[in-house]
Parts: sequence; structure tokens; C-alpha cells
Amino acid sequence: MIETVPSICRYCTAFCPLLVTVEDGRATKVTGDPDAVEYQGYTCPKGRAIAAHTYSANRLLHSVKRVADGEFQQIASVDAVSEIGDRLRAIIAEHGPRSVAMYFGNGQMQHPFGVMFAVAMFQAIGSPMIFSAVTLDKPAEKTAMVMHGYWIAGGQAFAEADTWLIIGGNPLIAKSNGAPINNPGMRIKEAVRQGMKLIVIDPRKTETAKRAHVHLQPKPGEDPTLLAGLIHIILAEGMYDWAFVAENAAGLETLRAMVEPFAPAYVAERAGVPVDLLLEAARTFGRARRGMSVCATGPSFATRSNLTFYLSLCLNTLCGRWTRAGERAVFPNVLLPSFTPKAQPLPPYDVYGTAPMRVMGLRETAAGMPSAALPSEILLEGDGQVKALFCIGGNPMSAFPDHQTTEQALRSLDLFVSLDITLNASSLLSDYVIAPPMPLELPALTLQTEFTKYMHASRGYQTPWAQYAPAAVAPPQGSDLMEEHRFFFELSRALDLQLVIASGFGSGKFVESPPQSLTLNMAGEAPSLDELFEWATINSRIPLDEVKKYPHGKKFQIDITVEPRDPECTARLELADAVMMAELRELRAQEPLADPRYPFRLVCRRANNSYNSIGTDLPELLKGKPYNPVSAHPLDLATLGVTVGDLVTIQSPVGPLLAVAEADDTLRRGVVSLTHGFGSQGGDPRVVGSNVNELIDNAEYDPLTGIPRMSGIPVAIVPATAAAV
Repeated sequence: MIETVPSICRYCTAFCPLLVTVEDGRATKVTGDPDAVEYQGYTCPKGRAIAAHTYSANRLLHSVKRVADGEFQQIASVDAVSEIGDRLRAIIAEHGPRSVAMYFGNGQMQHPFGVMFAVAMFQAIGSPMIFSAVTLDKPAEKTAMVMHGYWIAGGQAFAEADTWLIIGGNPLIAKSNGAPINNPGMRIKEAVRQGMKLIVIDPRKTETAKRAHVHLQPKPGEDPTLLAGLIHIILAEGMYDWAFVAENAAGLETLRAMVEPFAPAYVAERAGVPVDLLLEAARTFGRARRGMSVCATGPSFATRSNLTFYLSLCLNTLCGRWTRAGERAVFPNVLLPSFTPKAQPLPPYDVYGTAPMRVMGLRETAAGMPSAALPSEILLEGDGQVKALFCIGGNPMSAFPDHQTTEQALRSLDLFVSLDITLNASSLLSDYVIAPPMPLELPALTLQTEFTKYMHASRGYQTPWAQYAPAAVAPPQGSDLMEEHRFFFELSRALDLQLVIASGFGSGKFVESPPQSLTLNMAGEAPSLDELFEWATINSRIPLDEVKKYPHGKKFQIDITVEPRDPECTARLELADAVMMAELRELRAQEPLADPRYPFRLVCRRANNSYNSIGTDLPELLKGKPYNPVSAHPLDLATLGVTVGDLVTIQSPVGPLLAVAEADDTLRRGVVSLTHGFGSQGGDPRVVGSNVNELIDNAEYDPLTGIPRMSGIPVAIVPATAAAV
């Protein structure tokens, strides 16, 4: 029997609609869904390979237990839960609740309630040690918004913009941050064709930058310098929205004084961009009627990411690029509770959380606990030392800086449990690996993507789109798989804990209905995903039953008008946060130093065929190229005496790394690039790729969020010696 069923990709927050061909219960082909009108049949290579991923030879169909270093044996999931519960109970009794930690990565997108249940278990235990990929990706996205304030009505619509500024983002490849997620390449193409002037700041002429009206190609790490320069020009030439600022913002004159030293000639010289392009970018953005400034992963990986994201928000506020009273709400809730968008700020609040770290002088922030500090927390002996770690859909050996320290830390744990679909570099070090279902074997709902609008001013759906899809196929016959939320339910029951689930899909700061909580019946069965979807959408604007009537998804007719500012509202967006202004002063005083030992700057880049470390072991995506080359401008390769395909040694201040050389004339001279997510198991770089984390100095980190310098790394490139190979 052959049938075609709708589904949804869950590799990233784009949640592209899929059509899955199912033959005798097995998915054999996946394409984009042409009947999903908002996406126009779009999906990326990763989505189209999801069937191959589901039936990959590397996939775990049973949970496993490590019996010796590098050796695993199959174990029934229920038995694994029992054994883990016994060991965890003993660890907590001896070392206390703080000795138990959790890290969740991007793989958790495939299992929407796994992290919620894990957080509930940690709350019941009393451990604050919850870490995530957020603080290794874009922590400044959250911290900057907290320091600047949040505009309740949201940002302006991409479709109505006459300019758009993307800083360190390539939405044609990354699908997030910079353009609408529903077919971003098509959305950018349409907008430019209709007259939108795109501005891109990136040291590489990316696929997105090729469509730019202005492409500023700076030296890596100079993003805050450029933004300070743009603000200087806009203020000096009076291009800001003085009426909006007067009513809704504070700190204008302080900001004006702080950017005064960032004159166009200075900024152009320091950042390495033509002064005429800098002026054109500022005037294009400042004189436009509508359009946003958006930061992405690129500037987050470089130094001073909080300042970069903060100045980007200031640029939006100065130019009044927020949705106003009487305008159509850009991000209408569909599966989230109804709310009344108002043209007013949610003012800044304390960026710090309550949980201190024992290492690196760090603590919890609005972005979460600093993940780069987790290995040190594991290795530092004494009260509060982490002894047990749960890893949900993450790969610390691939994602964490300082590869050797990370491995040492993971090997030293008394208990290390991974929930993952393969034995990757991290789960190979685990004591237990719990095998969960794959996305096609689970129902899906676009609720997660809708919620991302509360994370950033231009995230989420800019149209009232929603889709539900049942599981497309059943798990393989004979498998023993356990959903992630069910694992934490069963483990909590084994520990005699009561779980109370707090919905992460709504916040009292933004919606009129209070967040839902669910006290679970620990004597019964774990709720199914469908039951949890029903609970999470109990107050949704459009009932879930209505959404289910449209298997290919639907753009619902929801027209919401932004309400005026409350008469009693005195809140202001902050243009001159004291911490950020101090950092801006330091930036101006600290001239970049050139070190002749490291003449190149290495930047990270995304690949269309992988998502972090997901897909790096799948032949259908690798297409005969299982490695990530280090790319350099052809003239730089020629100067080095390196030929395409040669092995080279990349040397940073902390260590060497072997990689395969490749030419890329889209790069600025003096800049090399390397995709992260490869090489985490070591070995021949021509076979497994190169792990960029071996070049990262974890001692150089942001004092607020703890994210280390993971891009703009000073390096030298030399032909690899025979001994190195």
C-alpha cells in the first residue's frame, strides 16, 4: 500500500510542511508540501532527508548501557529507568540536588515536551543546574532585550518594509533570524523585487548578501563598531524618529554622547569598510519608512555580542521601527492564547537570575545558565560539584569550546545519561543512552515556532499560520523507544517525585490568560503527546480541533489592530543601559591589536546540509564529502602556497587543527571560515571533518553570558607537515 501523508519537519524552528510517501508503513520519500500555501512547497535538504535519517543504519532502536569504555549493550528502556533512578537517588543523597545537571541542545526541537518534563523534575529535585544551547548560540538575543526593553506590539512586518538590515545572518541557509521562516529565499527575492533595500553586514558575501543593496564586509568582530557608526550618522543627520523616541525611550542624549567618537572615517578605517558604503547603509536605513535591524548567530559568536544586539535594538527604537497603534499586529496568536497588542514598552528588568556559578565569576542570566562553564563545574571539586548529567538532544563534544576539557569532564561524571537517536561523540561517553522516536513517528504542532516571537522582535510567524500533523509512520517493528517526556515522567516516578508542568508556550508578561500548569497523576500513565498538545492549547485563539481540519496547514483570518498606549503607562525603552554604555566606552578605547603570529581571522558558517552536528553522519546529506573544509580566498591560498584539497594546519593561541583547504572568493581577504559540528570524534579530517572547538580559548568569554569567542578567532594557516598528518 502506498499513500502520501502531510507532516512537519522539526530540525529547526522553520517547521517546514512536508509530504511523506509511505509504502507498507515505511517512509520512502519526503518533499516539501505544495499545498502548504505559506511555504510554497519549500523545504531544505535536511527536511528532504528525514526519511533516510529515520532509517539510518546509525540510528538507535533500543536504549543501551555502557559496560566498558567504548562498549555498549542493549537494555530495556524500563530497566534503564530503574537503574538510573537508583544511581541518581544515591548521588543526590550524598552530594545534594545541585550535583545533578541538565543540558539540552537543538535536537530537543523534535520532542517538544521533553525539556518541560525535565525542568519539572529538576524543580522537584531542587537543582538549578539547567543549561542549554542558547548560551552557546545567541544568549545576547535575550539579554539585550532585557536591558533595552521589549515592545509589546512587536516589530514591523518584513512584507511591508522598504529596508531591512541583517547583521551576521544568512537566512537563505540558516532559516532563522533575518527573514520570515516560511521559505526565506523566496520572501527575500519577492521583497527586493518590490523595492526593499536589503543591507547585510557579513565578512562573507553570503547567499543572502548577494541580494543586498549594500553589503558591508567588515573585519570579523567589528559589528558593534559598525552599529555605533550607523547610529552616529543617523543622529548626526537627524534621521531618527524624534517623536517616537520622546514618548517611548530614555537615554537619547547619553547614547548620542557615547557614539560621538564613532565618526564615519574612524569606523570605516577600523572595520575595514568603504566610508561611502557606510554612509549609504546609514542613510538607506535612516531615511526609510519601515524596516528592522536584525542580529543573528554571526555577531553572537564574536566578542561583545551583548553590545551588538543591544545597539541593533537601539537602532530600531531610534528609527521608530516598532508596530504602532492602529496598525495590523504582525505576530497574531493562533495556537497561543489571545492577547491585545499595545503600542507600548515592557520596560527593562534585571538581567541576572538567582543561581550563581562556582566558576569563572558567572551566574544565571535571562539567557539561562552559561553552558561554557559546565565542564569546569563538573571538574571543580567541593560542595556543589556536578556529579550527574542528563543530555537531551545535545552533543557537548561537538558544541562546547575547549574539546579536551569537555571530554575530561564528561568522562569524570558518576552518571551521564544521553537521550539521543545515535551514538555520537557525546553519547559514546554516556553510561546510558535512551533511544527516542524520530519526528516522523510523532505528531507535530507549530506551537513551538509561534512562541519564538517572545524571544526576538522578528522571530516566529508573521502570518496567522498553524498546522497539526499526526505521526506519519509507526516506529520500526521490534524497536524499544521511549519519548523524552515519558522518560522523565518514569524517572520522576522512580524517585517518588511529583511533577508539575508549567507551560513554556505562554507568559504572563505577554498574554492575557495566565500560563497553564499541569499537576501530573504520577500513579497513572504518562500523557501522550496529543494529550499534551490539547493541554498546551486549551486557551488558544483558534481551537486545536479547528486547526486539525486542515492537514496541510492554514493561514487563518485573524486581523488584530494594535491598541494605543495605556494612559497610565510610564514605561520607556532604554537607549543607554549603564552596562552597555560602559562596554561601548571600552570598545572605543580598546583599539584592535594585530598579532603577526595570527594574521587570519576564522569565522564559523552554516551549511545547508547539516544543522549543527545533526546530519553530519548521514550519507544522503554528505554526498561524498564527509568533512567541513576550511575556506579561504583564492588569493590567500596562493600566497600560502596551498592548493585546494591540501591538508593545512590551523593554529590558534590554544592549539592546532588539521583541515582540508578549499577556495571561496566570497570571503574577505584575511578571513577563513569553517562549519561547526564536524570532527567531534577526532580522526582523519578528510573522513570526519575538523572540530573548530579545538581552536577556541574558553578563558576568553563574555563576562555576562559566558559565551566564549567562537568566531573572529585569530589563527595562522600553514601547509600541514607529514608529521602532523
